[in-house]
Amino acid sequence: MSLSTHRRCQLTIIAEYVLEEKLIALAGCLGVHGYTVHEVRGGSFSADGERRREGAGEIDRTIEMKVICERAVAENIAQQALEQFGGNFSVRVLLAEVEVFRPGMY
Repeated sequence: MSLSTHRRCQLTIIAEYVLEEKLIALAGCLGVHGYTVHEVRGGSFSADGERRREGAGEIDRTIEMKVICERAVAENIAQQALEQFGGNFSVRVLLAEVEVFRPGMY
């Protein structure tokens, strides 16, 4: 038995926790069939190598939202998220090509 795959895009948005409901609503309005959201922690390093942790406090929480959809939908969500929230919130957006087995779900 050979299963065929279909190309889609996985959009990942890493953002402040307060944006979770707004990002979900945005994705729904722009045609997404489903999503996943996880609470995540991350950090960075300063120029001198000192570690800085983000999302350490209760009010400084971070989420990662993943959506698999057609590329045009993913690009539209990314653009809207950056325009609406990128100026005032920490928002990181990544896009990757993926292959799915059940294209009707995405």
